[in-house]
Amino acid sequence: MLNPLPIRAITLDLDDTLWPIWPTIERAESALQQWLQVHAPATAMLLRDDAQRKAIRQRVHLQWPGMSHDLTFLRRASIRLALQMAGEPPDLDEPAFEVFFAARQSVTLYPEALDALARLSAHFPVLSLSNGNADVHRVGLGPYFTGMVTAREVGHQKPDVRIFQHAAERLAMPPEAILHVGDDWALDVLGGLAAGMQCAWINRHEQAVPDHPPTMRWQMFTDLKALCERLGLAADR
Repeated sequence: MLNPLPIRAITLDLDDTLWPIWPTIERAESALQQWLQVHAPATAMLLRDDAQRKAIRQRVHLQWPGMSHDLTFLRRASIRLALQMAGEPPDLDEPAFEVFFAARQSVTLYPEALDALARLSAHFPVLSLSNGNADVHRVGLGPYFTGMVTAREVGHQKPDVRIFQHAAERLAMPPEAILHVGDDWALDVLGGLAAGMQCAWINRHEQAVPDHPPTMRWQMFTDLKALCERLGLAADR
């Protein structure tokens, strides 16, 4: 078993843990571009240029350095700036963002993710813990989760220990009794360990193992199925 103390709850990262994020973002950006071509064609033309898109994102980050935890704000601000630069109505940023956001919730789960969620949620309360702006209810996974914690809500992003502490408070459990599961070594594992949690690193892409040997407080797994097997959670029959 993974746990030096009995695990009583799971906090679970979303992007690149349950589904690959970049295909999702590419589809959402494509949906946004199609909408802009109809409603704001000059902006669509502007955003076809990779260098312009990158420059707009950089300007927004420089203008709002304290908002890096809020990807919804940054995306909407980038759309608004692009509209202004193209000479089109900036108040189109709201409907344009909604097109992007709706498409961003259309995800393709990793093959084992749904079964693993069913196993985990049958034994533990599962709380999503993400820097991103996916909504587990709009994604269609709401029944497997007891709630959501986002960087936008908390005002701090992983690996800041405060977002993990907020999650522990929501679960009304000590951090030591919570297993945080995620794909990012720095954000999920180091952040979770610093907050006192146990951690499972889902290393799907054979990233180099850091100079931090596995201990009873963290382990590495190739996918969520392997984690379930280590926890002794049988598949539903």
